[in-house]
Amino acid sequence: MSALLISAAHKSSGKTTLAVGLCAALAARGLRVQPFKKGPDYIDPMWLARASGRPCFNLDPYLMHDTEIAASFARHAADADIALVEGNKGLYDGLALDGSNSNAALAKQLGLPVLLVIDVRGMTRGIAPLILGYQAFDREIRIGGVILNQLGGARHEAKLRAVIEHYTDVPVLGAVQRDARLELVERHLGLMPDHEVDDAVERLQAMGRAIAEQVDLARVLDVAKTCTAPVAPTGPAPQRLRAGGQPGDSLRIGIARDKAFGFYYPDDLAALQTEGATLVTIDTLADAHLPALDGLFIGGGFPELFMAELEANLSLRIELHRAIQDGLPVYAECAGLMYLARTLNWNGRSAQMVGAIPGDVVMHERPVGRGYVRLEESADFPWARAAAQSQPTLRLGHEFHHSSLENLDPSVRTAYRVQRGHGIDGARDGVCVHNLLASYAHLRHTGGNDWPRRFIAFVRDVRKAATWPAPRPGAHAPPRRTGLVNVKEAG
Repeated sequence: MSALLISAAHKSSGKTTLAVGLCAALAARGLRVQPFKKGPDYIDPMWLARASGRPCFNLDPYLMHDTEIAASFARHAADADIALVEGNKGLYDGLALDGSNSNAALAKQLGLPVLLVIDVRGMTRGIAPLILGYQAFDREIRIGGVILNQLGGARHEAKLRAVIEHYTDVPVLGAVQRDARLELVERHLGLMPDHEVDDAVERLQAMGRAIAEQVDLARVLDVAKTCTAPVAPTGPAPQRLRAGGQPGDSLRIGIARDKAFGFYYPDDLAALQTEGATLVTIDTLADAHLPALDGLFIGGGFPELFMAELEANLSLRIELHRAIQDGLPVYAECAGLMYLARTLNWNGRSAQMVGAIPGDVVMHERPVGRGYVRLEESADFPWARAAAQSQPTLRLGHEFHHSSLENLDPSVRTAYRVQRGHGIDGARDGVCVHNLLASYAHLRHTGGNDWPRRFIAFVRDVRKAATWPAPRPGAHAPPRRTGLVNVKEAG
């Protein structure tokens, strides 16, 4: 298998730009490029997937067992010409003191050579001890080459190449000048997702051309061939239908996918389908009515940027509010929680949201919750446990939110006790209203966390009990006046 890990000396070295540009450049040559991203990130994988034309899969040592990482990597890379794994932060950075969940540990586990991206602004001779130190720190790490990034010109490049050649045995595989073509759009919470950038395709094509001009792609491919990962998938392939379902007995599960909501893991969505779900895309900004559904999943995103449009879609908000009151099974993460709250408040503006959660969301300048979380299910957790599972389940996930849920009705039940992280108040997470579960935590279908199976089983149980009559399109007509939104229907 041809594969490599793209890492850096430290965070903000430009490795995402280089990884995306390499995917675009290699795909433009007709190669099948399979991207992966270390860690729980959503946005980088969107760009990597768009650049390569293939879904990007997350490899997360904190949330996944080693066997899961190896199986996912082998399965998805099996039919690719080259697999590119983008690291997070620096090569040796990670939560554990022993480096067991670092980028370097992932490279060793999968037998990946490392392509080291170095931001060389202000550097000349000092680059040699940096490279030598990264080699010496762990002799089992194979640094196959370096890419010099953010060069100040040809003279700067020549000096750096001379120093590296004189003091080290690491080849320079690319030298990238400061270039506006290589800039990805950023905003208040980092990179802008690709589906919000109208000229994403043109940007990626320009990035691919710029990288092809400044990186020796042939030598990169040669380094990737030194990968020692297994060449065939390991472990059984996922089954297509479980959870008590029968062929033809599929459940219609809505997925909010638009500019406001787009944070989903492709393997989680595949797991929902494996459990018997037919995924129905919903555009919360444009769809006037809720389609016929058995359940609904609203993932992460940036609803604060589209609060006016979300508020303006009155008919969908009312139908969704009524559907939740009537018992529609809903699972919402972070941005989904924000959308289902009473109001969303940001930069001195306030907008009415769905109102299913009796609380108000307030955006803050600094993060409220950030990083991995550890959650214990409370007695109010709505989805049934497996028969052999008598004790409360510990859930691992992650959170990254600048908002807080305020003025929450104290009688509202919560599904989790927070052992690590913040959740809604530092102690609890997972708001439960009727058949709705909404939390700030993002879960993954890994590490024994079988949330897709449990959610689909819950949806199926609700349908069997006939407690949720799936609505027909347009079944909930907006009333002339409602306390939910406090406005009159036009006319």
